Amino acid sequence: MTGFQAKLERFESLATEREMIAHRAVGGGDRELYLRLSERYRAQAADMRALIATIDAAA
Repeated sequence: MTGFQAKLERFESLATEREMIAHRAVGGGDRELYLRLSERYRAQAADMRALIATIDAAA
């Protein structure tokens, strides 16, 4: 499960980094792009959390 936890942490880190970039972005298009990327990484993190919870429940 360590691999899944590492992926979860990576998705959360990527989401946070993209949010910070979005807040510094000057152009509206760039800001929207980075915010959409952040949302996607947050969704992947949520999916990974659900997978980890399923594995924990089965154990």
